[in-house]
Amino acid sequence: MAGLDDTMEDGADGQSAPVWAVFGDLMAGLVGAFVLILIGVLVVQMDLVASLQSEVQKRQQEEARRMALEKALAIPLQTGRVTLDNGRIGISGSVLFPLNSDELRPEGRQVLKSLVPPLQVYLGERDEMLMVSGFTDDRPVQANNQRYTDNLELSAQRALTVTRALIQEGMPPQRVFSAAFGAEQPVASNTDEQGRALNRRVEMAPVPKAAPSTSTAKAATRE
Repeated sequence: MAGLDDTMEDGADGQSAPVWAVFGDLMAGLVGAFVLILIGVLVVQMDLVASLQSEVQKRQQEEARRMALEKALAIPLQTGRVTLDNGRIGISGSVLFPLNSDELRPEGRQVLKSLVPPLQVYLGERDEMLMVSGFTDDRPVQANNQRYTDNLELSAQRALTVTRALIQEGMPPQRVFSAAFGAEQPVASNTDEQGRALNRRVEMAPVPKAAPSTSTAKAATRE
């Protein structure tokens, strides 16, 4: 009987050993999969945290730039002829030019002259450039005006005029360049005169030095 019992026990052990081995392998596989999933989740969370920190830092830098620019232009902003919106310095076209003209008004030149010293310091401290952009309303250039074929050409000439005036008032040529947008990017509706007057404007914005080409500024000084 004892021999029979030993045989039965050996048989039972022989059957149970493979079951536990399979169960152990299964558990090891599940643990491995769980670890991989956990690592993946941690990696995603770390990426999200890094992205969030980068965005927060970027916004802090933008806010610091805005406050520094607002401080630099405190005196010109007090006159009401200069505006500052999201880092863009705006001057109404009526302050700078007569309607459908690129001839700079005397009061417009005085406004530009007041901007040069603070902007020169601001750009120099950050090694940035100043982009001068011209905009118009959506009404076609008057037929009796032979100088410009369309609003894009008029806005380009006005931007160049402002660029040259800034250089003449002391802005280093390598710090400024011009761009033209015509009737694109309106800031108000063109359905009434008040809106059209707001759209006829020149904007200036500090930009990284590496982004633009200085060819436009050099052309402005030669023409």
